[in-house]
Amino acid sequence: MFKLSEIKELIKLVDETSVQELEIENEGARLMIRKPGKSEIVTVQAPAAAPVYAAAPQAIVSSSAVQPQAETAAAEPASNLHKIVSPMVGTFYRSSSPDAAPYVSAGDKVGEKTTVCIIEAMKLMNELEAEVKGEIVAVLAENGQLVEYGQPLFLVKPE
Repeated sequence: MFKLSEIKELIKLVDETSVQELEIENEGARLMIRKPGKSEIVTVQAPAAAPVYAAAPQAIVSSSAVQPQAETAAAEPASNLHKIVSPMVGTFYRSSSPDAAPYVSAGDKVGEKTTVCIIEAMKLMNELEAEVKGEIVAVLAENGQLVEYGQPLFLVKPE
């Protein structure tokens, strides 16, 4: 667990530098400090009994260094594509467990009730449905990534 003095020192360090986001994982606890403009958001998260995905821990992540990668290059204009956005802040999972196949991938056909991912928030797993009939063009979030409210997760070409 992180000490309050360490958290305060890290907030001060982030505030005094051009780093926009800092994420540290230590012994199952995760600390994320994000600087949108002049304010800081501090989240300390204890280990959850949720699906565990193998990922290399990253000490510092800046918003310019890590960009969500689309599963396919969307060459089509974004104006005719439907964005499936996150309805909440949480952790994005493409499948129900680490060894399960993703719910959807680029090129898959979906209906309004098709489950496309899980958003974990406060140890609750929330299935997200497509809400539109069409074809998945791109997956915009990485598995296990923290997502924000309103963040685009998928691009769908409506039918």
